[in-house]
Amino acid sequence: MVTITHDDTVRRDPRRWWALGALVASMLVLGFDMTILNVALPTMARDLGASTGQQQWTADAFVVVFASLMLPAGLLGDRFGRRRMLITGLGVFLAGSLAGALVSDVTWVIVARALMGVGGALVMPLALAVLPSLFGPDERTKAVGAVSAASALGLPLGPIIGGWLLNHFWWGSVFLVNVPMAAIGIAACVLLLPETRDPASPTVDTVSTALTAVGLSVLIYAIIEAPGRGWGDPLVLACFAASVVLIALLVVRERRAVRPMLDLSLLAQRGFLLNTLAATLVMFVLSGLMFVLPQYLQAVLGHDALATGVRMLPMMGGLLIASRAAQPLLARFGARAVISAGLVTLAFAAFLGSRTTVDDGYGFTALWLSVAGLGFGFAVVPSMSAALGALPRDRAGSGSGLLMTVRQVGGAIGIALLGSLLAGAYTDRLDTSALPRAAADTAGDSVVGAHVVAARLGDHALAASADAAYIHGMDLVLLVSGVAALVTALLAAALLPGARPSVPAPKEDTTMAPAPADAGQ
Repeated sequence: MVTITHDDTVRRDPRRWWALGALVASMLVLGFDMTILNVALPTMARDLGASTGQQQWTADAFVVVFASLMLPAGLLGDRFGRRRMLITGLGVFLAGSLAGALVSDVTWVIVARALMGVGGALVMPLALAVLPSLFGPDERTKAVGAVSAASALGLPLGPIIGGWLLNHFWWGSVFLVNVPMAAIGIAACVLLLPETRDPASPTVDTVSTALTAVGLSVLIYAIIEAPGRGWGDPLVLACFAASVVLIALLVVRERRAVRPMLDLSLLAQRGFLLNTLAATLVMFVLSGLMFVLPQYLQAVLGHDALATGVRMLPMMGGLLIASRAAQPLLARFGARAVISAGLVTLAFAAFLGSRTTVDDGYGFTALWLSVAGLGFGFAVVPSMSAALGALPRDRAGSGSGLLMTVRQVGGAIGIALLGSLLAGAYTDRLDTSALPRAAADTAGDSVVGAHVVAARLGDHALAASADAAYIHGMDLVLLVSGVAALVTALLAAALLPGARPSVPAPKEDTTMAPAPADAGQ
């Protein structure tokens, strides 16, 4: 195939729509990967004996690696060929999915998830970056919208597909379902995509990449280990200190770089900083909630995997409806009012959910989930749009990359911090005084483990204690989430510029900026 540079005229390839279909399939896999996994975590906890901390790492391993490598992955594509690196990313994602389906130990599942994160980091930016070589300006917006919509569509599809698979097959099927779609994507890239590159792109800063990955990983490790070891444990404190040092070194290095990988100077702009903070807070709460909810629906309320997936749809529906309805409100009231109202709605939903008791059924849960979804949608899409609108035109690409990275970091910390808050509260409330040591340890690892022990021993009191302890932990998570959302809403209302947002015109070769359909990723 002929290599096409930025200065070349785009040739209309009649196969371009087939290639777009393959890219949509690839993005769809990434879109539902996180939600499909969250539904599977209770089943994996039962079958593999995974503790709450191990479940957190199973979810976070992908996100930490993804956030650390997304920007350098885009640079690799620019330098060595976007088609080549996209094929590599799909291959790595396929290998990680296959490994995750075949292993039988939770540690190796975590390793497989990290490998999938490497592949996902290559696929996400490059699936958009290859579009200018396939479509002219008149068709490009439609193509970008199709690829971005595939990511959003994965949100409601993930729980349904995951639940159906878990009801009919073993837990590894949620990994195996990725394999054929990734294989189709690889074949389509090989046969249909032209090669594109930008020889003038900066080289990958391996030191900054390593500082990002190690600093974030050490921070997540400290947060996850703290409930079990204690927040004052020497190892936990050492990890927190090390993460601060590593992240500080990253900031110093990036501020001194001529062409930084993360343009942190953009955070000095108030509009960009506050809107990024709002979008990141939404990702923080959404990721934590997606970790907490499936165990409540399955272990406490007793639903199977498919029923759990269906019962998470009110939140997904609210998010998608609000993300589509936000634009008219933005045009009438401006970003500050809509973002603040979305965050207040999210805070109200979290406070309402924090009143959940062991006697409440799913109806109450569906109510606050629907409200939370509306809050998510009305906060995240306007905040992302306003953040990009606050950027100078010539820095839109670096700004969108920084926004995507910070949001992913917020999601990783949300799973770790809110999951650890849940684990600590659950362990403190669970009554295992009448159990042998081994059974008490298993019950204390997770609510799923407690129900397994209770069923084996016929101990109904243990099951009731586990349910009450888990709901106490979930209520605490929702209370903290509500306070965080309310504080962010007050900051947004007080400090965000009052002008209505103006969407910046995209640069010809800037394709990493997230579309509104990317809201849930």
